[in-house]
Amino acid sequence: DTIDERTINKKKLTPFTTQENLNLALNSASAIGCQVVNIGAQDLKEGKPHLVLGLLWQIIKIGLFADIKLSRNEALAALLEEGESLEALMKLSPEELLLRWVNFHLKKTGMTISNFSGDIKDSKAYFHLLEQIAPDGTKEGVPRVEIDMTGLYEKDLKKRAECLLKQAELLGCRQFVSATDIVTGNAKLNLAFVATLFNKHPALTKPENQDWTVEGETREERTFRNWMNSLGVNPHVHHVYGDLQDAIVILQLYEKIKVPVDWNHRVNLPPFKGVGGGHLKKIENCNYAVELGKKKAGFSLVGIGGQDLYDGNPTLTLALVWQLMRRYTLNVLEDLGHGEVAGDDLIISWVNKTLAEAGKSSSFKSFKDKSISTSLPVLDLIDAIQPQSVNFDLVKRDSPSDEDKLNNAKYAVSMARKIGAKVYALPEDLVEVNPKMVMTMFACLMGRGMKRA
Repeated sequence: DTIDERTINKKKLTPFTTQENLNLALNSASAIGCQVVNIGAQDLKEGKPHLVLGLLWQIIKIGLFADIKLSRNEALAALLEEGESLEALMKLSPEELLLRWVNFHLKKTGMTISNFSGDIKDSKAYFHLLEQIAPDGTKEGVPRVEIDMTGLYEKDLKKRAECLLKQAELLGCRQFVSATDIVTGNAKLNLAFVATLFNKHPALTKPENQDWTVEGETREERTFRNWMNSLGVNPHVHHVYGDLQDAIVILQLYEKIKVPVDWNHRVNLPPFKGVGGGHLKKIENCNYAVELGKKKAGFSLVGIGGQDLYDGNPTLTLALVWQLMRRYTLNVLEDLGHGEVAGDDLIISWVNKTLAEAGKSSSFKSFKDKSISTSLPVLDLIDAIQPQSVNFDLVKRDSPSDEDKLNNAKYAVSMARKIGAKVYALPEDLVEVNPKMVMTMFACLMGRGMKRA
């Protein structure tokens, strides 16, 4: 649902309407967490192979990995090892979970693998994995699939891999890899192949007698995570709290908002060794992150300490991340506005002035204004920035129902991206009038409008 298809230009494409489609694609990719910092619409238009392939791989990976997390698939708890906590399992990346899943099924055969490159070249692990995960006929409506293991005895590795792929085809999983990709150990493509096997045939049962429930990721957490990842932070953030507890990502975000970080003298870098996985070193980093926020960035961090970031306190961690995102958004405006300090009042006054000058009837007094729930102020502003861009026949203006409001919001978010605004807000944020995300929406549109002026 990332892109509202009503916004895609499909007929009689011109250079301008093609550019709009590419803007929509890139800004939507950014909103789901793809790093698009070094790629522009022109690069896609010119078909620059390394940039196009890099972006496609990111999009495919996000799609394949969407369900490989405990909050989306509680049966993954079957992979818990002796004495391991649920929190530790939740901190594993999708790649680590897939590796653990493969080894969980290989355990019965006495095999293990430690990567998706060299360790799978001979196809042996794959043959045994397919044998373990193939439907055994006990599940209603799912017929038994018999895996032919004779290919294991084929001496030619490429022919053996081909036999393996024929068996994968029986499971509806012959995707991403060729026999050559297996024998050469292409890590990316083999990872995608294993993710496909997991998504179609996990063959896991949620442990019984467990009294825990896993909280799913909130919309706000997802938005912040996607924003961080789109800026190219390293490591990639899979789990907001677990992946921020050493503050390395937070410190990179400070650099993105032009707050200098003393990497040489104040930051402990991984690998973290020592007692409890180097937790004291991580807490020192977290303390430094809070100190930078208070002393250098001028953030309001009352009652927030480094320990809170290390412990993954949701409210306090998100309070810091929100201030980083807000500052990042406002910095973009200040860079365009000749140094004028950007803030809520400046954005609201610019939006209302732009709407009035374009003869629009919409206006609002704050980012909590109920009129925003219809998305009409957003759509009117988009049409003011790029006249005739919005098809108002698709917009429900008079007493819209909740469904109408959501449809308006989906259209507004995609239209904003189409005219070149890098919007992270979701349609629901507009309908519910979430003031934080509404602010980022108007700020991004203001940035786009100032660039065009």
